[in-house]
Amino acid sequence: MDWTLLFATLGRGVLAYAVVVLYIRLSGNRTLAKMRAFDFVVTIALGTLLASTIVTNTTPLWQGLAAIGLLILLQYVVARLGVASPAFNRLVTNESIRVRDERGYDEKAMRRARVTHDEVEAAIRRAGLPDASLVKEVWLEVNGDLSVVKRS
Repeated sequence: MDWTLLFATLGRGVLAYAVVVLYIRLSGNRTLAKMRAFDFVVTIALGTLLASTIVTNTTPLWQGLAAIGLLILLQYVVARLGVASPAFNRLVTNESIRVRDERGYDEKAMRRARVTHDEVEAAIRRAGLPDASLVKEVWLEVNGDLSVVKRS
């Protein structure tokens, strides 16, 4: 076993994981729709690593398995830290964004969230409200869904 190659793989894995999560985190809530950033990264990376480990002769089996194990470990560590530390959770998880309130649309928030008026109006209709005057707030949730809060 080549220990230098193993540690190089582990180092590249940690760096690549962190960079991809950062990119997705910076891109906002709409990028992933229903997936959290870490779920997306791990799903794509595991599939790629598994395929490369299985079908290429250039990646030794132990190296592919080490990389897969590393991603699973990183996923576990990030999830545990997110539960244990609210500050860490805020660092790695996008927040919900209010895009409409009783006064109307928050254009700045909508631009930041990349949400259109049509999408908000569709969410209001899906909530069973015939008229926007019955809406207290509309939020873009961290999973990409639009949630409508009705006036009481």
